[in-house]
Amino acid sequence: MRYSFDQGLTAHAQARMKQRGIRPEAVACLLDFGRESFDHRGGVVLYLDKAARRRLARAQPGRKDLERVAGMYAVLSTDGAVITVGHRHRRVRRP
Repeated sequence: MRYSFDQGLTAHAQARMKQRGIRPEAVACLLDFGRESFDHRGGVVLYLDKAARRRLARAQPGRKDLERVAGMYAVLSTDGAVITVGHRHRRVRRP
């Protein structure tokens, strides 16, 4: 399933983006290229794994903040709204 900003950002996600220095372009990359993993609480976690990084590098060659974007995640609700975003410090656990 592909996500977009059409579903919107919650106020919480906007506040976290400001606090954590995450640009809207980085969130758009996560929405376009990210791998989804269900968190078993009703949300979807998007992050960039190796395959997603390669797809992003091919689609946007010369992108300078690729490693920075690769270290981010976004949590989406069931209707596709971005609930929160952040920097990964641990790997995303998949079932």
